[in-house]
Amino acid sequence: MSDPRAPDRFTRAIAAIDAANAEDPHTIVVDGETRPKEVAHAEMMTAWVARLDPEADEAQRLAARAHHLRRWTIARDTYPEGRKGYLQWRTALKQQHAVEVAAILEAHGYDAATIDRVQRIIRKEQLATDPAVQTHEDALCLVFLETQFAELAGRLGDEKTVDVVRKTLAKMSSRGIEAAVTLPLTAEQFALIVAAQGEG
Repeated sequence: MSDPRAPDRFTRAIAAIDAANAEDPHTIVVDGETRPKEVAHAEMMTAWVARLDPEADEAQRLAARAHHLRRWTIARDTYPEGRKGYLQWRTALKQQHAVEVAAILEAHGYDAATIDRVQRIIRKEQLATDPAVQTHEDALCLVFLETQFAELAGRLGDEKTVDVVRKTLAKMSSRGIEAAVTLPLTAEQFALIVAAQGEG
């Protein structure tokens, strides 16, 4: 008989995902605290999915937590420069995330159908027709804007930043875009989003 005090499989699976991401050598400062980048991003992703879809099911929440599982293990520079190389890298990453999360979920008692669903969301399959996958994409874009907008604008300048933001907004639903304008943006950053919307 199982111990009723033991955490449920969802809690244990989330803890295992977080433990794997805690090995990330890259860090990010969140609320003044330096943390492993993928742990922080996974928590942000989880929070956005819950905010965008309060009825999100277990598979959606698992996919959110594992969306970039151990991402640092495939470096961008192991693929050619340019867009073709970038897309190859992203494809390899999504496949790796899906394989590694499957191993974790199987170890914690999840059935094949649930594991397949989590993998499909992580790979962003049927983005145009699956509301759960669109919510996942919206959350990804929001984490990107939340964590990289300021650095991006400082590095690229206004014109190129507007182009990047325009492409980001094009991937988002109207609900996701509405959430984007609620981010704690500076006046300059908000103006860039407005400019990007104008070009959409």
